[in-house]
Amino acid sequence: MNNTYTGSSISSVFKKKNYLFPLILITSLFFFWGFIHNLDPILIKHLRSAFQLSHFQASLVDSAVFAAYFLLAIPAGIIIQKYGYKTGILTGLFFFAAGCFLFIPAANTISYPFFLGALFVLSCGLAILETAANPYITILGEPEKAAQRLNFAQSFNGLAASVAPIIGGIFILGEEPKSQEELSTLSEAAKVAYIQAETSLVKGPYLILGLILLLVMILFLFIKLPEVSENKEKSTKNFLQVLGVENVGWGVLAQFFYIGAQIYIFSFLLVFAEDAIDMAGQEAKYYAGVAGLLFMIGRFAGTFFMKYISPQKLLGIYSVISIILSIWIVIGSGISTLYALVLLTFFMSIMFPTIFALGIEGAGSETKSASSLLIMSIVGGAIIPPIASKITDISGNIHLSYIVPVICFIIVFLFSLRFRNKNSSS
Repeated sequence: MNNTYTGSSISSVFKKKNYLFPLILITSLFFFWGFIHNLDPILIKHLRSAFQLSHFQASLVDSAVFAAYFLLAIPAGIIIQKYGYKTGILTGLFFFAAGCFLFIPAANTISYPFFLGALFVLSCGLAILETAANPYITILGEPEKAAQRLNFAQSFNGLAASVAPIIGGIFILGEEPKSQEELSTLSEAAKVAYIQAETSLVKGPYLILGLILLLVMILFLFIKLPEVSENKEKSTKNFLQVLGVENVGWGVLAQFFYIGAQIYIFSFLLVFAEDAIDMAGQEAKYYAGVAGLLFMIGRFAGTFFMKYISPQKLLGIYSVISIILSIWIVIGSGISTLYALVLLTFFMSIMFPTIFALGIEGAGSETKSASSLLIMSIVGGAIIPPIASKITDISGNIHLSYIVPVICFIIVFLFSLRFRNKNSSS
C-alpha cells in the first residue's frame, strides 16, 4: 500500500494516552460482529426446529445475513470515503443495534420471514462496520505488517466465536425441541403456543446485545479517533476498474469462496452433529464452543507464526490442510468427521484477514474502494451455504455437502500461489 505515513509516527500516536480508549473501542467491534455471527449456528438450529425447516430453508439465515454485505459494501465505502471512518462506524452501529431490536417483534409475530428481515437489517450494520474497521486496522502501522496486525485484531473475533455458541446454546436452545412426529400430535393452538415459546427465547440475548451496542455507539460519538495520514491522491477508477488493481480481483474471488466455506462450516456444525452422528444440540453446542476456541487460538497463533513465515506461505499451508480435512468429512464417518470439522476451524482462522490484507496490498489511493469490494465478496456466505445445503436435501447425506468447502479451499490455495515469488519481511 502506498500510504504516506511511517511506522514510527504511528507508533508515537499509539503511545499517547488519549488514544488508548479509542483503540480499545475499535478492537471491541471485531468482538461484537464475531459474537453475532457465531450466534447464527444456534439460531439456525433453533429456527429449523421451531419452524420445521429443510436444510435449504434454514440456510436462508446465512443468505439474509450475507446478502446485506453484497448490497451495502459499496454504499458503505462511499460513506467512508465522503465522511470518514468514524461516521461509517456510527452508521454501522446504528443498523446493528436496530436489527437486534427487531428480533423482538419477529419473535412476537412468530414469523420466519420477519426473522430473516431482522437479520438483514442487523447485517447491513455489520457490512458497514467491517468495511470501516478492517482497512482502518491495516493502515495503522507499517504496511508490511498489515496482515499480522489485522490477524491480531481479528483474534478478538475468534474470542467471540469461542463463547457465542455456548452462551447462545444456554439461552436460546433451551430444552431439546419437539420432533416433527411430536408436533403432529399437538392441536393447532398447542402448536402455535409451542412455536411462540420457542421463538421468544431469542428476545433476551438480542435485546441485551442491542442495548450494549447503543452504549458503544454513544461512546464513539464522544471520542476522537486517531488521525491517520493516508495517500490523498484522488481515486480515478470506478469500482469495477478497481478489480484490476494489483491483487484486488484475486482477493475478491478468494474471499468469496473462503467466506462461503467458513459460514457453512460454522453455521451447520450443530446440524452436522445431529444428522451425521445423532448428537443432541445441548451436547453439540460445546463442540461449537471448542470450534470457536480453536478459531481464536488459530488467529493468535497465526499472528505469531507470521513473524517467521510470510502470510502468503502460511495461507497456502493452511489451505492445503483444510482441503485434506474437508475431504475426510466427505468420505469419513462417525465421530472422527465431527473432530475433523472442529479442527478445520483452526486452519481457517487466518484466512479472512490474510486474504483481506493481501487483497488490498498495493491498492494505494484505491484502498477504500478495494476494501468495499472485499467486504462485498462476503456475499459468498449467502450463496455457498444454500448450494451445500441443497446437496444435503437432494442426497440425504450431509457428508456429501462438504465437497463444496473442498472446492472453496482449493481456490484459496490458488490465491496463495499468486504470491509465491514474493519475499516478505514479516
